[in-house]
Amino acid sequence: METRKLLILPLLLLFSHCTYSQNGGKNKFMEEKKNPAYSRTDTGKVNLTDAEWKKVLPKEVYDIAREKGTEWAFTGKYWDHKEKGTYYCAACGNPLFVSDTKFESGCGWPSFYQPISKTSVIYTPDNSHGMQRTEVQCGRCKAHLGHVFDDGPPPTGLRYCINSVILDFDKAQDAEKKYKEKE
Repeated sequence: METRKLLILPLLLLFSHCTYSQNGGKNKFMEEKKNPAYSRTDTGKVNLTDAEWKKVLPKEVYDIAREKGTEWAFTGKYWDHKEKGTYYCAACGNPLFVSDTKFESGCGWPSFYQPISKTSVIYTPDNSHGMQRTEVQCGRCKAHLGHVFDDGPPPTGLRYCINSVILDFDKAQDAEKKYKEKE
């Protein structure tokens, strides 16, 4: 009986990490909670306190965005995602990457070789865990997205290794449809 409990605990932990990342589609929590920082058109910087972020972000998003957590490899909803479209910051809606720059790196997280623009992301040194890495943050709200490495494909040679939990996605056709509806 005790052995069975020991086997079940790791499975529960694994599934708890998978649950949020398997929801797919748009970030419905942001719509329900009315996150005041979330906008796909506003380019202004977002300066909320951690307490304010904690009120409007799901726990999984908060853990990665504000506490620099990492989801389990090969569990995120976008690590093996192949649809055409745009990836946005799940905390603030800032456009980050287009699917044309996504590639299969084998690392277990979504990988891109360049952001949408030079201001989409910012870079900070990360010397945690005894490693020297470069952290990638959202250029609008400074949410932790992941890290960038210099082992990516041409033309940049970079690999932006990003957590799925901090990404929202819109299919290319959906974005075009919304644009035409506004005309």
